[in-house]
Amino acid sequence: MKHMNLSALVCLSVAAFARDVQFDYDRSANFNAYKTYQWIDYKAVQVRDQLLDRDIKRAVDTQLTGKGLGRVKNGGDLLVGYQSAISQEKQFDSLGWGGPHLWAPWGNTRVTSSTIELGKLVIGIFDPAIKQLVWRGSASKTLDIKRDPDKNYRNLEKAMANLFRNYPPGASKN
Repeated sequence: MKHMNLSALVCLSVAAFARDVQFDYDRSANFNAYKTYQWIDYKAVQVRDQLLDRDIKRAVDTQLTGKGLGRVKNGGDLLVGYQSAISQEKQFDSLGWGGPHLWAPWGNTRVTSSTIELGKLVIGIFDPAIKQLVWRGSASKTLDIKRDPDKNYRNLEKAMANLFRNYPPGASKN
């Protein structure tokens, strides 16, 4: 299992953590049969920020153990991995009066731009017995990286709770 390709496990994305969540799953998978999970051996994956890595794993662990799954070091029924990315995007704001000449140079409008951080976190859950991705979810949000780290972690926890509301599939329909 050391040679499993991480890209087969999670989608590469360009954005981060939050309230815009999406998920998909293998409709033929028997999610009731899964009792344990383990994290993918991260030695094969380059971890850039060890603090963020621990925070993400802790937030995901909280959700999965709350769903009745036990974390193990080896031999898990499921393998869990993630990818995160932060990108920058220009945001344009206009101030002034509207009307048909909003963008005209003689109008009384001022346009400003700012750079915002966008983040995306993609979680992949893989069944090693059938060598298939069985569940994938992503959460994305505009970030304030300069914000208090405790507040960022609380936002991460909220995002993971929102995301894992959809695990196992059908759980949110109760």
